[in-house]
Formats: sequence, structure tokens, C-alpha cells
Amino acid sequence: MTPKRPKITDEHRRGRLTVHHRLTPATRAATPEHVADALLALHATDATTVHLSLAARLTTPSVAEAERALYTDRTLVRMLCMRRTMFVVPRALAPVIDASTARTVAARERQSLLKVLAAQLGHDARWLSATEQDVLAALEEHGEASAAQLADAVPQLRERIVVAPGKPYEARPRLTSRVLSVLAAEGRIRRGRPLGTWLSSQFRWTIAEPHPELPADQARAELATAYLTAFGPATTEDLRWWTGWTLTDTRKALARTHAVDVDLTCGAGHALPAHLDAPTAPEPAAALLPALDPTPMGWRHRDWYLDPAHRPELFDPYGNVGPTLWWNGRIVGGWAQRPDGEIVTHLLTDAGIGHDARQAIATETARLTAFFGDARTRPSFRTPLEQRLTAQDDA
Repeated sequence: MTPKRPKITDEHRRGRLTVHHRLTPATRAATPEHVADALLALHATDATTVHLSLAARLTTPSVAEAERALYTDRTLVRMLCMRRTMFVVPRALAPVIDASTARTVAARERQSLLKVLAAQLGHDARWLSATEQDVLAALEEHGEASAAQLADAVPQLRERIVVAPGKPYEARPRLTSRVLSVLAAEGRIRRGRPLGTWLSSQFRWTIAEPHPELPADQARAELATAYLTAFGPATTEDLRWWTGWTLTDTRKALARTHAVDVDLTCGAGHALPAHLDAPTAPEPAAALLPALDPTPMGWRHRDWYLDPAHRPELFDPYGNVGPTLWWNGRIVGGWAQRPDGEIVTHLLTDAGIGHDARQAIATETARLTAFFGDARTRPSFRTPLEQRLTAQDDA
């Protein structure tokens, strides 16, 4: 007789999410490294998301501490990896992510660039290789350089290609960003400090330290275990979506972990043995998480923490989540920073939102306002609720 699979309730999962993702005052972390270890990977498509995801979970939010980890100690590494998305990951995990996902992404990026070079400029792989060597030589000479400085040093980078020809948004950018992106995806160069403040998305470039090479199958099993540690219990489809793997690779990776099969509200899932016992109910807590934060973006199936009716308000047409407001492991609304710096929140539900919840939300809003100070930003991907809240005359 087949043993009955353990059942994991949505409440169980929300309790574990709240504690493991450090969304309560008692579970906040002392350092950016502790946050990154808990969340596995911080979304970095928007440069500000990294800082805001850290700020929401640190006992004492600090731009200086984040920059120390990112640029001085380099204990956090910026990589193009899962789902061809930019992430910041713990340095110890970088070789695993490189072997399990980033190498495949880098190969596709190179092939894509070679097609553009051949079709539009008549250049081949030898031309690209020679150009890349010139870029690496320039960085060896200068130690660190901006994209503009590299384009001055390597004239080939100043050639232009056509993007989206015939479209209203047609553009003719230089090759600079495409070539640098491929080199970075392959781990040959890396982004250093931004050219401006923590709000800037333009970085200096420098030579990267090579990652130790790991077998791809081993690396996928290690990443699957790390994912379940951070986001489990979860489904096969959750892991497949989050990593961007094929279904076959996802199943093989899960089979090499110590996960056990469980029943979730959404169907069959996987949990590490340590996660089978329901966690102690966490303290009631509110959190204001930024657009593309790793918590709301951690699963393909989200009904256990997000009312499907609220999805159109909080996501853009491409599946990018905007700023979210959390209470006790659920998304209950959203927030935005207006041009004058005011942080405004909006509840999408009143269910379970009493006086304590509103007080906690007010406290977190004040904490986020203090972190921003004079800084002003908005997400690259605008969502309906965030756009409405941003308007100064919004009620």
C-alpha cells in the first residue's frame, strides 16, 4: 500500500514564509548576507529592488551596508541567471547558479548576439572574439571602467544596430551594452559600483573572478535543494518556473534532493523533511516589499498568499509584480512613493485587517520613509495600483 502523503496547509506555508523570509521584526537580519542566504536570490532587474528588499528585512536598514556586501567585500554577486533575469546571490552559491542556469543563459545570449552581428553588420564569431579581447585588455589596463569609457577605448563597440525595426519604439543603440552583457553573462566581467547613487542602474565594469566549475546535474540538484530550503514546500511547476529549466531537468533535480512528496492545496508538492512540522505561529507582522521582490516572485502558484482577484492590480501584463503590502503572510494591498517622497498604501481587502494591522502598516511605512530619505524612485515595470497611487491627487 502506498503511504499517504503528508498534507501541508496554506496556513502552514504562510507561517513558514513569514519566518524564513524574515518578514517579522523578531526575524529581521543583522546583515545583507543573512537576508540573501534566506531568500536565495534577490531580484536585481531594478537596481533599487536589491536595496529595498534588504531594507524590509534588516534590523537596521543601511545603503552603506548593502554597498559593503555588493562592492567592497563582494559577498553578494550580481548575475544574469534564472529565467534570463538579473539577480544578486550569495557568493558561495554563485558557482551552483552558474553551472545550473547561467551557462545556458549565456550561451543563448552569445548566439543571439552573433545572429544580430551577422545579419546587420556582417561580423562573425572571430570579430566578436577579437572585440571581447580588446574589452578585457582595456579593463586589465584601467582596472575599472564605465560602458562609455570602454566604448572610447574599443572603437568596435561604437557600431550601431537596429532594435525593433519598423516599430514605434525602434532604436539604434551602440553594440556596447550587448557585448558587455554577454561577457558578464559568461562570468568574464562583472558590474562594480554604480556611476551614481544606489538608485542608478548604470555600473562600472571590471574583470570577474572565475567561478569553480561544477557538473550541471550536480549543480541543478544543489539549486533545487536551496530553492526548497528558501521557498518550500513547493510544486514541481514552481521550481521549473523559478529556474527556467525544462520539465525533465526539474524532475531529475528534485529526484536528487532529500525532498518528500506532500499534498498542497494546489496539488502535489515537495517539502524537505524539516518542513513537515507546522511552524510555531509567527507574531502578526506587516511588510512593504518592493516591485519584483523575491517573496511574491518565488512561486508559480500564488493563490495561497495572493487572492487571484487582486492580481490585475498588482502585476503588469508581463507578470512583473509591483510594490506589495503584506499582513501575516498574505498580500493585502500595495504601496507607492509619490514624487514628493510620501509613501502611500492601499488595502485591497479588509479581511483580517484590524487596528493592530493598521498600526503595523503605519510603522512599516514610517520605517520605509526614513530609509528613502531624500531619494526618489519608481519601478521600471508600472502596475495599475502603483500608477494610481503615484498620482498626487489620488484619494
